Amino acid sequence: MINLPNVLSFSRLLAVPILLLLAWNHNDVAFLVLLVFAIVTDGLDGYIARKYNLITEFGAKLDSWGDVAIYLTLGIAAFWLWPEAVFAELYYFGAILGSVIFPTVVGLLKFNSLTSYHTWLVKVAAASAVVSSILLLTGVANWPFRIAAVLTVLAALEEVTITAIVDQPRSNVKSIWHVLRNQKQISTRSPD
Repeated sequence: MINLPNVLSFSRLLAVPILLLLAWNHNDVAFLVLLVFAIVTDGLDGYIARKYNLITEFGAKLDSWGDVAIYLTLGIAAFWLWPEAVFAELYYFGAILGSVIFPTVVGLLKFNSLTSYHTWLVKVAAASAVVSSILLLTGVANWPFRIAAVLTVLAALEEVTITAIVDQPRSNVKSIWHVLRNQKQISTRSPD
């Protein structure tokens, strides 16, 4: 249970109260520095787990909990630190937050546990959402954030579709195509 990828994932959970405290106290620079650290750990935990064969079901779940916690924290903190930016892009913020919450709720309702698909589209959407959030909140540009919102909605739809198709929770699913291909292989192998 205790290995470097899990420690990195757990560090994101530990960062949440600190991030909220920094945001509440309007310390935007320290908030952004810790957020970037948390995002780097998100990229490293999976890479290290795959490279050194440390992939576990527990690690996949811990990574997912860390992701959900960081993205929800970012939404709350952005409102506290940059309310003008949030209100200017409210529909897009709502789309991104809904894209985190909706698949999580659907997975919890169906499986009584958090899904940990980590699809390629979710990875691209999450990275683009974080980078574009920083660009938006620091006043650089808003259009990347809008594109990221569309990507997160598509990723959420893929996750909900996977949840609807599979009969038990799975971890580290590459895409809906991989699930459908796997389902087809299973159905062609079973006797009639």
